[in-house]
Amino acid sequence: MICAGIDAGSRAIKIVLIDSESMQVLAKGLADQGVEQDKLVSELFDHVLKNDGISRKDVAAIVATGYGRNAVSIAGTTITEITCHAAGVHHLVPQAMTVIDIGGQDSKLLRLDASGRVRDFAMNDRCAAGTGRFLEVVAQRLDAELESLGQMAAGSKNPAAISSMCVVFAETEITGLLASGTASADIVAGVQTAIAGRIIAMAGRFAEPPVIFTGGVAMISGMDASLQAALGQTVTVSPDPQMTGALGAAILASRQLT
Repeated sequence: MICAGIDAGSRAIKIVLIDSESMQVLAKGLADQGVEQDKLVSELFDHVLKNDGISRKDVAAIVATGYGRNAVSIAGTTITEITCHAAGVHHLVPQAMTVIDIGGQDSKLLRLDASGRVRDFAMNDRCAAGTGRFLEVVAQRLDAELESLGQMAAGSKNPAAISSMCVVFAETEITGLLASGTASADIVAGVQTAIAGRIIAMAGRFAEPPVIFTGGVAMISGMDASLQAALGQTVTVSPDPQMTGALGAAILASRQLT
């Protein structure tokens, strides 16, 4: 049977279809988030199905997760992104004990037990300083593509110290750094370090290994290195990190069939 996971994130909608018996991914899709979320989800869902010759009646169960999960009308049920990310990571990396998830609007640190269940977690959803939004603001201020920030940071020789703990004030701080002649590469590297610092604060400076990095921000090169430097241990980027939540939702959907 086919099961679907839909991650309605703050910046993007992700869909994963799996075979509930083999647990293999059959298809996946991604689209930008928007005002008419339910319509966008339905359109993306139909697009993913059409591309792989699957009809809606072939899908036995659908679970929605993420920021906008309650607005996804085609889902049979909703499950929090914390539970879904844990399920997705455990499927991909069964030995994982800590998950760092950084998305567009929030960041989370999950501690797992040996079976992949969440033991406890910390979440930052009130301040954008530890999220992808911070990087978006920096990209706009530097007139650069978000995807290019990692390459820019790699050229840093002296990362800037970003002391502000609020994106609004940090943007003003960045403006001052630019005016003083600070290189863009040093600013981006400083921002990556600041985001990593926020995660370390949630971890209490300790994260039990293996540590797996998920979310859209994990796709920006250099962020894993910043987290590694802050934690003092290896941080591994999850395979296809932006789709981890949707994968976990699909896995949990399959469990509803048993």
